[in-house]
Amino acid sequence: MHALSTDIRRTVAQIASYDLDEIEDGHRLADDLGFDSIMLMDLFATLARTYPGVRAIDPSWATRRDLTFGLLELELRTLLGALPAPPAPRLRLDGTPEVTQFHDMLAEQPALPYFAPRDAVAARVLRRDGTELVTFSLYNYLATNGHPRVTAAVRAAVERYGTSVSASRLIGGEVPLHAELERAVARFVGAEDALVLVGGHATNVSVLGHVAGADDLVLHDALAHNSLVQGALLSGARRKPFPHNDAAALDRELQRVRGRFRHVVVAVEGAYSMDGDLCPLPELLDVVERHDAFLLVDEAHSVGTVGPGGRGVCAHFGVDPARVDLLMGTLSKAFNSCGGYLAGSRRLVEYLRYTLPGFVFSVGMTPQNAAAALESIRLLEERPEMVDELTAVADRLRAGVRALGLDAGRSDATPIVPVIAGDSATALAWSVALADRGVDVAPILYPAVPDELARLRFFVSRAHTDHDVAHALAALAEVAVPR
Repeated sequence: MHALSTDIRRTVAQIASYDLDEIEDGHRLADDLGFDSIMLMDLFATLARTYPGVRAIDPSWATRRDLTFGLLELELRTLLGALPAPPAPRLRLDGTPEVTQFHDMLAEQPALPYFAPRDAVAARVLRRDGTELVTFSLYNYLATNGHPRVTAAVRAAVERYGTSVSASRLIGGEVPLHAELERAVARFVGAEDALVLVGGHATNVSVLGHVAGADDLVLHDALAHNSLVQGALLSGARRKPFPHNDAAALDRELQRVRGRFRHVVVAVEGAYSMDGDLCPLPELLDVVERHDAFLLVDEAHSVGTVGPGGRGVCAHFGVDPARVDLLMGTLSKAFNSCGGYLAGSRRLVEYLRYTLPGFVFSVGMTPQNAAAALESIRLLEERPEMVDELTAVADRLRAGVRALGLDAGRSDATPIVPVIAGDSATALAWSVALADRGVDVAPILYPAVPDELARLRFFVSRAHTDHDVAHALAALAEVAVPR
């Protein structure tokens, strides 16, 4: 008998108080020989003192009730190279530890209020299971989604160009709507030129991955959107967060490290989508310019909602947009479409038009999405007072939340009003209870935010009425205010 086999059998017999000849290959260690997980770990530890390779055994074997002595011996001999490894079943992607852990987590959760179906235009109310709810979970900030002019522009675009441009724009997928939209975006935000891409998240990922490299550093706000973080990781550059909206901390970090890198890209958001506060743009620009760094400002939630006429944080602070290297934004919030844009100098945008992977190697924006965004910008240019109307609604809700003694965080001057719950279970319970009272608002749970900062996040629309706001506040008072 192989020495290892003898050692295994002797150790099993000793731990379980059997004679050697009483142990058969088919005996199950748990049910037939009385092993529990502690005894199995004792077995592995004892063998590892003589055979160090035993330490590599999968810990899950300690919990298998179908584990026989024969299977255990085969596994240990394989680990130690005493036998050729038997062919293992091919690991499927859906069987990886990450996927398994995710499903284990889902199994422990109560029903989550995500992916709820709706069958009408995203507006101030929705119907769910036959019940009407006032919704604060949608991006329809200016209440122009479904506007007759936007719908008509989409119909005309589809009738003329079909539903896809069917190619990368560089190769042959350009339609006049693309150039019209890019001119409109550039004009609206005050830049020389702009480029539109099919996805907002992909816009940040692609541009940061393209303009930064191994010799560079990406410094991003600690609360920056996932797309900025993923772009920094893709770039191969060093990545480091700095404390949220802390220009002094950014200054100290740049003073400390600027000389070690070829380029430094500072990435921030105009309006932070989880907290509803603005970046301190003038202070950040002073720091960036002093240290010869680049600045990317993600205006996904600030374009169309912040500053005079919704022209963004540059307009809000009275800053010349030419001082910002890249103004990024999305077309899915105030502009009723999808996709992202990059705006800046004509020289930079032309470079990106020919080299940016997420643009060059992707199909062009659909005609209907280009038309929807273009007409939405035109509507806002004609009626800039819509932004003031939106701000007034958001200010009423924000003031009401704080008057209830609830924590609205740093929210200010944006249509995003968080209500900090303190932990994920509470935020989820509040969301469910509000839905029972006719108010739809999504909970933001760990790991999207730290558990102690789990929250409800209210997206305010210009269409929300005084009654809607009062109804939401009354429901919050019942659900979230201690009695």
